[in-house]
Amino acid sequence: MVRNDDRRRALADAGIQVLAGAGARGLTHRAVDRQAGVPVGTTTNYFRSRADLLTGLVERIGERLAPSAEFVAERAGLTPTRELFAEYLRDIVDRLLANREVTIALLELRLEGIRRPEVAEIIVEWRRAGFAGDVAFNEQAGLPGDARHIALFHYATDGLLLDQLTGPLLPDEPIDGIVAALVDGLLPD
Repeated sequence: MVRNDDRRRALADAGIQVLAGAGARGLTHRAVDRQAGVPVGTTTNYFRSRADLLTGLVERIGERLAPSAEFVAERAGLTPTRELFAEYLRDIVDRLLANREVTIALLELRLEGIRRPEVAEIIVEWRRAGFAGDVAFNEQAGLPGDARHIALFHYATDGLLLDQLTGPLLPDEPIDGIVAALVDGLLPD
């Protein structure tokens, strides 16, 4: 397999654009080639099969949505409080909304997983690993809440994202206020 990590990331980014714009049915190796502006067959050189392409997109989505090292480092060692938990949650929501195309691509993959077991296998494994990482981070940081609370925040965040991306019910409600209300309502005292 070809090893040019910059090209691989660029192709994955083009695949994310195709996925966000045309949905999973529009995601083909040729569509990614066109989006990336590369010769036909280039994507196939980096991602041999559709499963390889989907796996590459999921990996790239994870990279693009990861928190910045600076954000995490600035909060390392701070006293674990509900407010600090809320800061982390706001950062997650902000990253997901700031990377609209990536978030839409992720939602597309999740929806495609309903229809296609091979996609579900890729996305469910990735989501569960991410969830386990979130729980471990929360525990290591000494933040309030257990695995069930983290799951509740995932459920709430998913709904919030879908609302914001498809036309908010309360368009004038600031995201920070919504996040604060979620923390107040879902996190134990």
